[in-house]
Amino acid sequence: MTQKKVKINRAPVLTLWAVIVAERLGYDADEALTLGKAVAGLNAQSKGRRLGIYEEPEATSAEKARDERQADQVEQVTLLSRPVPVTHTEHGLRAVSKGKPISPASVQRYLTQKFGEHLADVQAAMAALAQAYPPTQLATKAYPFYEQFRPEIPEGQKGWGAAGELDLEAIRALAEPESQTKKK
Repeated sequence: MTQKKVKINRAPVLTLWAVIVAERLGYDADEALTLGKAVAGLNAQSKGRRLGIYEEPEATSAEKARDERQADQVEQVTLLSRPVPVTHTEHGLRAVSKGKPISPASVQRYLTQKFGEHLADVQAAMAALAQAYPPTQLATKAYPFYEQFRPEIPEGQKGWGAAGELDLEAIRALAEPESQTKKK
């Protein structure tokens, strides 16, 4: 029997969903792992600044000039409506965090640790949703889907890092309308 609800915070849910979407869009597993982690990290930074948990660092004029030069040289991939900085390594495309390529193995360990025994059930539900839509349609619907199934948490700073319930039936239900029309 598959699990119906999982108690977890939003960051690993967004990470895993972004990984699955990236794979559906054609990235290999290692590329997708790094892209997923980057999307979740960028979202966390944005929300943390909005909530006043993180402060926007004051950059010197030299740092601003350097950042502008680097921004022109950095490649980006858009995933879940978020531009993600990437680099090409000897092992393939990797998302970048703090100027360094993200390790796919570290992301896999993170997901395994956070989801524990529920990882396979959650992956299966999310993969079914991703497969229910053509890649071009999924690319535009992926973040709105996440907003529909993400765990409910308290608003504001009170919800920062809080766990909520991830309802796998809600994820599966999002896949059904499209898959029913495909079968006809």
